[in-house]
Amino acid sequence: MAAPLTDQEKRKQISIRGIVGVENVAELKKGFNRHLHFTLVKDRNVATPRDYYFALAHTVRDHLVGRWIRTQQFYYETDPKRVYYLSLEFYMGRTLQNTMINLGLQNACDEAIYQLGLDMEDLEEMEEDAGLGNGGLGRLAACFLDSMATLGLAAYGYGIRYEYGIFNQKIKNGWQVEEADDWLRHGNPWEKARPEYMLPVHFYGRVEESKEGAKWVDTQVVLAMPYDTPIPGYMNNTVNTMRLWSARAPNDFNLMDFNVGDYIQAVLDRNLAENISRVLYPNDNFFEGKELRLKQEYFVVAATLQDIIRRFKNSKKGFSGPVSFDSFPEKLQQCSMTRLFGVYCAIRTIALSYQAWAITKRTFAYTNHTVLPEALERWPIGLLETLLPRHLQIIYRINQGHLDEISALFPEDMDRMRRMSLIEEDGGKRVNMAHLCIVGSHAVNGVAEIHSNIIKTDVFRDFSELEPEKFQNKTNGITPRRWLLLCNPGLAELIAEAIGEEYVKDLSQLQKLNELVDDDTFIRDVSKVKQDNKEKFSQYLEKEYMVEINPSSMFDVHVKRIHEYKRQLLNCLHIVTMYNRIRKNPKAHFVPRTVIIGGKAAPGYHMAKMIIKLITAVGEVVNKDPVVGSKLKVIYLENYRVSLAEKVIPATDLSEQISTAGTEASGTGNMKFMLNGALTIGTMDGANVEMAEEAGEENMFIFGMRVEDVAEMDAQGYDAMTYYQKIPELKQAIDQINSGFFCPKQPELFKDVTNMLFNHDRFKVFADYEDYIKCQEKVNELYQNLREWTKMVIKNIAASGKFSSDRTITDYATEVWGVEPTDLKIPPPNEPRKI
Repeated sequence: MAAPLTDQEKRKQISIRGIVGVENVAELKKGFNRHLHFTLVKDRNVATPRDYYFALAHTVRDHLVGRWIRTQQFYYETDPKRVYYLSLEFYMGRTLQNTMINLGLQNACDEAIYQLGLDMEDLEEMEEDAGLGNGGLGRLAACFLDSMATLGLAAYGYGIRYEYGIFNQKIKNGWQVEEADDWLRHGNPWEKARPEYMLPVHFYGRVEESKEGAKWVDTQVVLAMPYDTPIPGYMNNTVNTMRLWSARAPNDFNLMDFNVGDYIQAVLDRNLAENISRVLYPNDNFFEGKELRLKQEYFVVAATLQDIIRRFKNSKKGFSGPVSFDSFPEKLQQCSMTRLFGVYCAIRTIALSYQAWAITKRTFAYTNHTVLPEALERWPIGLLETLLPRHLQIIYRINQGHLDEISALFPEDMDRMRRMSLIEEDGGKRVNMAHLCIVGSHAVNGVAEIHSNIIKTDVFRDFSELEPEKFQNKTNGITPRRWLLLCNPGLAELIAEAIGEEYVKDLSQLQKLNELVDDDTFIRDVSKVKQDNKEKFSQYLEKEYMVEINPSSMFDVHVKRIHEYKRQLLNCLHIVTMYNRIRKNPKAHFVPRTVIIGGKAAPGYHMAKMIIKLITAVGEVVNKDPVVGSKLKVIYLENYRVSLAEKVIPATDLSEQISTAGTEASGTGNMKFMLNGALTIGTMDGANVEMAEEAGEENMFIFGMRVEDVAEMDAQGYDAMTYYQKIPELKQAIDQINSGFFCPKQPELFKDVTNMLFNHDRFKVFADYEDYIKCQEKVNELYQNLREWTKMVIKNIAASGKFSSDRTITDYATEVWGVEPTDLKIPPPNEPRKI
């Protein structure tokens, strides 16, 4: 533990992690002790670490609340255009440290906790991750909320308050085992229930035709209970709101059953209604047409739109006469995600008319997050007819108008009409949600240049040809507050000393680091920060996995969801190849590596679970082989999540981004590694393409087929056997896996994996194997020259400015939402408010 600062140091020290002043520290200690007392812990000697965590969380929250109230007052007074970001996933991770940093309290809190005789890291470890997301999409939403607050946008995040988030992953005997993520079991100090804004959401029922028109009657009602979480911007006193809905059964739910004596059934039926917000679906790249999933989508959108309309009606510049929705799009803008039932819900909420449809299109924007066909939603007509019968009628009407327009433009082109219809007929009638979102939005975007081009020229080509001006690109980004200041304070402070602190809110200023590429002192300092991070993470790995780690080895990291397209199998084949080379010539020089792979497989995804088992089986053999020793270690990171990413990313030397070209929409992990001083080995896929443009392809390790190569191979046919027969090291590795070398007690265990690689591999692992191995040899060669490696690291950090979520949100705001970011700093609560 570091020695406490002197009074003079406390008064002088100002950094990107906040000011340390005697008054600040005293106030925080006073607040901490007060909140500890409120938890009924009279004697600090009997307080638990969790008691201390809650006391600190409530102390920090005190500094949030005044700013939160003042921000909402400011929005009411000025009535700006609102941005509503709807997502089924918000992968927030932990809140405490992020809040301290954004409020400028980190250093003062560190000092106060030290003076109280406690350890800040221990307290931070007490916080549960808010794992309300599967991976990239949910984490992107979290980064976007941070950026919208930092940029001063009047923004709101809307989603579901899942009682159980993404499952906790245990690795037992090499197999993934899922455990429930009961993240709320100790309470959540960061949320506030808002029962006064509870809203009804309707399901089932029937449509009754009358003179006044169609009416949706005899519905079942579920109540949407909002919980608000404050989202602070960085050092600007803006605190926005994330509102998550929880499902509640009304008090009279199934009262008829109760009246006839079936009390037990009545209570059980209440639980069925509340199941809507019980659990996050643990899969974001495979569409399952489950009723509960559709209920979740409709639930969040129906509740959110009612809430938005309530706020619209109650705005300060309200209406003296009847409410008019003509100005609705001018007062708000919604970014609707791929998997939301938003477009036609808006129709249902406002009114069914051509005017309502025009308002809807002007209001909504659609972000597509995947090109994988199995991930795009296609809801069965029968399910919609049962669950949302009135909405199905509206969809049919929208589709008829849409097809009439297509027919007028292309009178004889029936095939085009079939391709562009919102209703698919092949294999049963289904609603194509992507088509509905495109037709019902004024803007459609992909999340990296290559992805946006693919959706324009391939996936949604007909729509792009019809309305080319509607399609845009908005390359994803990450927040530098969490993904540098929070997780890598040593590097953040080093950069601040070199170029100043403004880069935290303007990441493009990292370009100034190019002037220091040849500065020996800066090179040495960057290298030292990386080594310090590696030594710290090595201690964590040795404690958790009982494997001795060489902190001087290259940390080769591949962490993301386990999926065939992300090609963890290609990495595994490289591990086997390295292992075989060491065994073949143990006395030869070999650059030592610690290969770290982590990620969760969807519970029902058999091949992904087999991939985990294979990696752990290979690691078991490699780690115990005395011939290999410290030259090669393989670690499978259990339960990869946001808080674990914050540990591993700063310690990484080599970042694996090796998806088949044309399959990764963007990737944001690649950006986090780049910003934290890791070099990338990867294909020209997703945001890797733009990273290569920014840093220079020569400053990355690029290998493998390009998108056009993959398309050509698809046209000619991919023959895995050809590669197996002509590449001896590939053949050896596959034969070992196939024969049970890595699992002698169950020699047939990995037959499914090798069978897939030979006969059903959509992602062409063998085709890129040889180039990948050669590229890894270039990695080894450069890593032996620490100075040149670190120079390349600095060039990558300097080029990572484009990949700030602040830039992404600025692009959305100005080019899609019609709002302007502001540098305006709202006065803090202790200063009088200007009215």
